[in-house]
Amino acid sequence: MTPIPTLVAASTASAAPAAVRAAVPPRPVRVLHAARRPALVLVAHGSRDPAAGAEIARLVDRLRAARPELDVRLGHLGLNAPLLPDVLDSLGGPAVLVPLLLSRGHHAKVDVPAALAAAPQVTGAVAAPLGPHPLLAEALAARLAEAGWRRGADGRDAVVLAASGSRDPAAALDTAEQARLLALRLGVPVHPGYVAAGGPSVAETVARLSAEGRRPAVAGYFTAPGDFARLAAAAGAPVAAAPLGAHDAVVRLVLDRYRAGVPGLLPIAA
Repeated sequence: MTPIPTLVAASTASAAPAAVRAAVPPRPVRVLHAARRPALVLVAHGSRDPAAGAEIARLVDRLRAARPELDVRLGHLGLNAPLLPDVLDSLGGPAVLVPLLLSRGHHAKVDVPAALAAAPQVTGAVAAPLGPHPLLAEALAARLAEAGWRRGADGRDAVVLAASGSRDPAAALDTAEQARLLALRLGVPVHPGYVAAGGPSVAETVARLSAEGRRPAVAGYFTAPGDFARLAAAAGAPVAAAPLGAHDAVVRLVLDRYRAGVPGLLPIAA
C-alpha cells in the first residue's frame, strides 16, 4: 500500500513552520542607548564683584561653545546664585564637579565633597582643583604678556605669583609648585605672595625684590577679578597682570579635569 498518510503528514509538517512563523509576531528590537554623559558642574567661590561674575559667565560660555554636547552648569559656594546645593538638587544622574579653585584647601577638601554627598540622587565625582598645572603657567604667562611684561636681557626680572592664600599647608605647597612651573615657563625667578592668608604678602615680596635690585612683576593667580586681584595689583610692582579668567588654557584645563572624572562614573569617552 502506498504510504499516503505519511506523505500527507510530511507535506503538512513542511508547510507548518512557515504558517507558524507568519502567525507569530516578530520580537521587538532592543535599542541600546548610550549612557548619559555626565553633566559638568563648575564650582565657583562666589564674589560680590560684578566683574567676577561676568568673567565666570564668559568661562561658562566658552566651555559650552567648546563642548556643545555637554550639560554645563555653574554653582557657587556662596555670595552668588545659583548656590551649589541648588544646582545639584536640579540634577538627577551623573555629574563631574570641577572646582574653580587653584589649590587644595578647605573648600576643595570639605565643602565641595559635602555638597555632593548631600545630593544622593546625583552620581558624582569631584575633580581635583585646577592648580598646580602647566596650563595655568601658560595662562599666567599670557596675562603677563598682555600687561606689557617682557623679560629683559639684564637678568633683573622676577615675578610674584599673587595668590589668595590658605591656612591649609597643602595650599601653600600647591602655590609653590605653580610658582616653579611658571618660572620654568618664563625663565625668571617666581616667588609666591599672598593677599589674605599666609605669608609673605604680595606687597612685602614686591618690596623685597625691589630692594634687591630686581624688577618685579605681579602675576594674578586668581580665577576672576575681585578684591584680591585689586590688592595684588596695588602692591607696587611696575607691571601687574590680570587674573586667569576665561583664558583658552583655563578652558582646556577644566575639560581635562572633567575627562579625568568621567571614567569613574561611566565607561564612555569624554
